[in-house]
Amino acid sequence: MLEIYNSLTRFKETFKPLHEGHVGMYVCGPTVYGDAHLGHARPAITFDLLYRYLQYLGYKVRYVRNITDVGHLEHDADEGEDKIAKKARLEQLEPMEVVQFYTNRYHRDMAALNVLPPSIEPHASGHIIEQIAFVQKILDKGYAYVSNGSVYMDVEKYAKDYPYGKLSGRNLNDIVTETRELDGQDEKKHSYDFALWKKAAPEHIMHWPSPWSEGFPGWHMECSTMGTKYLGERFDIHGGGLDLIFPHHEAEIAQSCAALGHETVHYWMHNNMITIAGKKMGKSYNNFITLEQFFKGEHPLLSKPFGPMVIRFFILQAHYRSTVDFSSEALEAAEKGLQRMQEAYARLLKLQAGNQTTVEVAGLRQRCTEAMDDDLNTPFVIAALFDSTRAINTVHDGKGTISEADLKELREVWKTFAIDILGLRLEEQGGDEGKQKAFNGAIDLLLGIRLQAKQNKDWATSDKIRNELTALGFQIKDTKDGFEWSI
Repeated sequence: MLEIYNSLTRFKETFKPLHEGHVGMYVCGPTVYGDAHLGHARPAITFDLLYRYLQYLGYKVRYVRNITDVGHLEHDADEGEDKIAKKARLEQLEPMEVVQFYTNRYHRDMAALNVLPPSIEPHASGHIIEQIAFVQKILDKGYAYVSNGSVYMDVEKYAKDYPYGKLSGRNLNDIVTETRELDGQDEKKHSYDFALWKKAAPEHIMHWPSPWSEGFPGWHMECSTMGTKYLGERFDIHGGGLDLIFPHHEAEIAQSCAALGHETVHYWMHNNMITIAGKKMGKSYNNFITLEQFFKGEHPLLSKPFGPMVIRFFILQAHYRSTVDFSSEALEAAEKGLQRMQEAYARLLKLQAGNQTTVEVAGLRQRCTEAMDDDLNTPFVIAALFDSTRAINTVHDGKGTISEADLKELREVWKTFAIDILGLRLEEQGGDEGKQKAFNGAIDLLLGIRLQAKQNKDWATSDKIRNELTALGFQIKDTKDGFEWSI
């Protein structure tokens, strides 16, 4: 039986892939019935960070992130109306029309956040045959039963042979106490039994034929099925939000053990929640802010629009296992921090090498690597990079020098950790990249004309350009090599 880890503390010491040089990673993706919000951004960025770091370490990674487009019910994993079907009914659309629309928008938002696409992105609705076969395996092993056309996991019987609750630390008595009484639970032997297949009600839009009924798979079934289909019966990493540990991931473990006789996942990783006033952000609490609202500043809790890189930096400033409480003030602070990094990187690219190094730049790569190896400690990586800005500014201001070799190393470390691993677009100053480049080019052109005017002693033109740009909010600094500007 494989060990289960709740995190990869001391990453290089702990992480032992099942297949040398190859890593299989499965992450629970979105249920596509609405726009992505900040709570969706955190797991996407967390596991994008892991994906990037594994590749940096030289692993060949197969990253599978699913799309839930059937079986995720409104009130409970086993009860209520299908969320996508409800959206389709209210908007008079085909369910797959809803799925495609919000999947496209999710991809748009992920691209804006610089989240790399996964290797495979399977849809639950595209794997109904495989899910039916997986349910049949559990029935054949005797750990499930058919009731009124639905199939349920016999948790009590399973728990006699396997340790149910080992991931969440719950025992069966706790689960009995916490399980809500819901309509339709008289179909079950016990309230804590969960659905592997649900018989569809006559009004249910999304349903498929099966040996037991015209119906649809239970929510937990898709991940067990697609994880093993694309990564094998044993794979390295399964990730998702902390709220998925129970019941979703606990149910996945039970399904896999019941069908295959062993656990499939070597390492479990979970990111913590984003909260608003101490309460989890989510659609079920109706306290979420969509990513589009962040980008446009169209929400009462937002003081202004915030670009995708500000959102990414805000999330990476905290360790993935810590809670992050949202506020517009916290985002404004993150925006200032990101701007400092962008300015430092721009200066770093313009530095000229000298004969020797008189500033402190040694050990930056080691500090960043040790931080990443320490359970992906991104706050420490960011702190190390910020520390190095003192050296960058000292050389930039002509108060120190840096050798060609040290300058090359410093640039490589910043590119590797800030851009390639943290995924920050440091050459952007916010907004659309193409527009930003055009804007930057226009300002540079205008200040170039001013510089030429100064050289020609055309002080009237030089002062006019400077004064009018200053009035618009620009800060302009003349340097020995030309000029610098910021807003």
